[in-house]
Amino acid sequence: MKRLLILVMTLSFSSAHAQDRDPINRIDLTRPDAPALAVFGDHPIGVRTIRLVDTDRPDVLNASDGAEISYYDRELTVEVWYPATADQSTQAGTEYTTPTRNPAIIATLHGRAVRDAEPETAERFPLVIMSHGYPGNRYLLSHLGENLASKGYVVASIDHPDSTYEDQQNFSSTLYNRAPDQRFVLDAIASGQSEAAFISASTDANNTALIGYSMGGYGVLNNLGAGYSDAGVGFIGAPPNRLLHELAASNAEFASLRDPRIKAGIPIAPWGMNMAFWEAQGLAALTGPVLFVAGDADQTSGYDNGVKAAYNGAVNADPRYMLVFKNAGHSVAAPIPLPAEFLGREDTSGAGHYTDPVWDTLRMNNILQHFATAFLNLYLKGDENQRRYLELPTEGAGDNPWEGFDDGDAVGLRFYHNEPAD
Repeated sequence: MKRLLILVMTLSFSSAHAQDRDPINRIDLTRPDAPALAVFGDHPIGVRTIRLVDTDRPDVLNASDGAEISYYDRELTVEVWYPATADQSTQAGTEYTTPTRNPAIIATLHGRAVRDAEPETAERFPLVIMSHGYPGNRYLLSHLGENLASKGYVVASIDHPDSTYEDQQNFSSTLYNRAPDQRFVLDAIASGQSEAAFISASTDANNTALIGYSMGGYGVLNNLGAGYSDAGVGFIGAPPNRLLHELAASNAEFASLRDPRIKAGIPIAPWGMNMAFWEAQGLAALTGPVLFVAGDADQTSGYDNGVKAAYNGAVNADPRYMLVFKNAGHSVAAPIPLPAEFLGREDTSGAGHYTDPVWDTLRMNNILQHFATAFLNLYLKGDENQRRYLELPTEGAGDNPWEGFDDGDAVGLRFYHNEPAD
């Protein structure tokens, strides 16, 4: 019954440009009760798949304690959404064929971006780098990628090797590589390395934000300055030879890794705080702006001892915000809605990756699109008009309705701004 309801909801809601298109597995839908900034922007959208190679990465999977570390070529597949040169509305949007959390199920997603459309070069657009969970892939947040590109952002979504649905290797690789992967993609696009050259003239990499879900959020916090704890360096699944010390708060050289081009971050259900990967020293070095997104029933990343604790500990991130979905679990806001290919099957393992017991995924996606738009417009584009969407009373219901929400539509949400979360 739950799966049937999700399908009915997906069929029922459409965006302004998708009403006459096949609604199955669309990533560009907007519910009627979505907040104001969830809708798509005015830019036509292009999309291109590129491959980037870091030729000097420690080979974590083949490392062992006491042995010399070897290095290898680490190839990343990246989906890039971007503002395109002309109106593409008469052209069919791209289909994205993707593995899912259940390896037996392949999903086809439908968007409005046009494959390999010519990038707009009349101006440079801020860069947003997106990073999935473990496991995941570059399409997990594709709804947000297309949405932000339509609003004037270049969005690069990474397939992290050793951490995708098709390539899920030892967790030690993800623990080490997540933050360096994010920084490497920034460097590659900024310098126009190999296949990234097509978008470098359209990108203002000096104004970059990171968005990460779960393990992606773990990397975002590190790249915002929160060095890992020594307990994290010695974690039971950590890389050999204390490789993670390179990214730890106790490493005197860690601060030099902080890339000043990274101006802001949105960690969504970031993993690690509940596993003691941060202590007060590391969190105090995190610099904002930062927007945490959390479900207060998250049993994977934790809430009281997890995301909320990380938010409360980031005392020098100014500003710091936290959006909380009451009673939501770990699949909060970021994943695409459940692909229709899961329906009608005996084996539906992996479906929970895309669903929540309480919240409709599309609704969470729309709310995330709204807040991400306000946050990025303010801190990457300097649009002060967006501040009104972020300076809100804590509770999303009652006598003080939130800007951008109709009366009653923010029920079930909390929003914190600099003050400790209770």
